Amino acid sequence: MRGLKVGLAAAAIAAALGAAACGAMMGGPAPESYAEALAGAPRTDQDRARDAVRMTAGTLAFARVEPGDRVIDMIIGGGFFTRAFAAAVGPEGHVTAWQPQEFVQFQASYGDAVTAADALANVDGVSSPIAAPVWPSGVDVVFTAQNYHDLHLDPFADDTARRVNAAAFAALKPGGHYVIVDHHAAEGSGLAATNTLHRIDVEQVKREVLAAGFVLEGESDLLERDGDPLTANVFDDSIQGKTSQFMLRFRKPG
Repeated sequence: MRGLKVGLAAAAIAAALGAAACGAMMGGPAPESYAEALAGAPRTDQDRARDAVRMTAGTLAFARVEPGDRVIDMIIGGGFFTRAFAAAVGPEGHVTAWQPQEFVQFQASYGDAVTAADALANVDGVSSPIAAPVWPSGVDVVFTAQNYHDLHLDPFADDTARRVNAAAFAALKPGGHYVIVDHHAAEGSGLAATNTLHRIDVEQVKREVLAAGFVLEGESDLLERDGDPLTANVFDDSIQGKTSQFMLRFRKPG
């Protein structure tokens, strides 16, 4: 768990517009529609400096986040996407920023991130055991970035991912979206790299989330990187910040 971790440049925006596969972004917001929101509060200069790498606008577009939406940011890390969501949904929207209690106990900065999130006008910072999320219901989006694999870390019960996926299903309104971004593991590796490399096989994620009752609506190669051999720990200096990542958008039927 160590280190859980205006606008895009023109080239980045162009990549975001063309990167969706399986109809991932058809009919959704365009990345450039987020430029004004991402340029303002509560985001920081440090957040905006990371936008080109994290493809923030393209990621929000893929997640189909819109003004007035209710969003759960699942395992917030330092709160990068919490602040992006808070800006994107605006004063009529709401963000629930969830950090598992086990993470807070592991590293004080994770608790500080929840406190900082809770201080924002349209955000509630919350914490509960990782296998027992306490979330509101009727939300539009449940989102997690670079943390789904953590549900399979050794300290946690074997059914943690199943419980969290069930909680996401229960929290979403019919037609709501469950969006997962995480580090690619080698094809066919299943859960073998979750503890050693902090990666997960995309097909493993699909199997687990589909089993919870979701429908796979779209996926994107926006964050895929050809230079990642998929064999290094994501915190290794050779690859940190440059990993190849998958993006999946699931929909709750109804």
